[in-house]
Amino acid sequence: MATAYFMQQLVEMTDASIEQEHIEMVIYNCPAIPDRTEYILGNSSQNPLPYIIDVAKKLALSKVDIIAVPCITAHYFYNELNEAIELPLINVIGKTAEYLKLRGYSKVGIMATDGTVKSRIFDSSLYESGLECLYPSVKNQSYVMELIYNNVKAGSRIDINKFHIVSEELFNAGAQLILLGCTELSVIKRNCNIGKGYLDVMEVLAQCCVKNCGKLKKQFEELVT
Repeated sequence: MATAYFMQQLVEMTDASIEQEHIEMVIYNCPAIPDRTEYILGNSSQNPLPYIIDVAKKLALSKVDIIAVPCITAHYFYNELNEAIELPLINVIGKTAEYLKLRGYSKVGIMATDGTVKSRIFDSSLYESGLECLYPSVKNQSYVMELIYNNVKAGSRIDINKFHIVSEELFNAGAQLILLGCTELSVIKRNCNIGKGYLDVMEVLAQCCVKNCGKLKKQFEELVT
């Protein structure tokens, strides 16, 4: 569902008046890739990296110009993946840090998978840009995982109350905005009224793709709700 929404974002962000002005895309949807979070946490011995590299190499054979990975947790493997392929690979973590620094943010909350939280893949890029990262408490992080795995991935009803409980904790801790650092959370943003003060990292990725391959509509220069 997140991949389908990502494609929708690309189309909506592109400044095109006719069909032929839109960006050509090759979407490789591979649900068989082992769970990234389970591997990062040490709960699975199945390394997702070889699967991701295989997909990237197949995309290269399709003669694409740039590759985007609409899975934030998979950016844990960014350096290895970048070394394994010759095509440009968008680093959405770094691009998000650039976006926030340019707009003067200094303290951000992060909602993401346990794998992203444990590996702290946002921290280095954000700290280098002078940004402080805030994470949910253990209990509220379990709510984030329920939203991602038990709601969106499972195709079940979204418990928006748990989303707002996590948000309130992060805002009360001083977060100026909250990063939706998992593409399943992007689906929640699409389907629910989450309110103001959120930056969807998948939208940052889509924005980068359109800027690289097409013309961005002006209304998508600013992405914070």
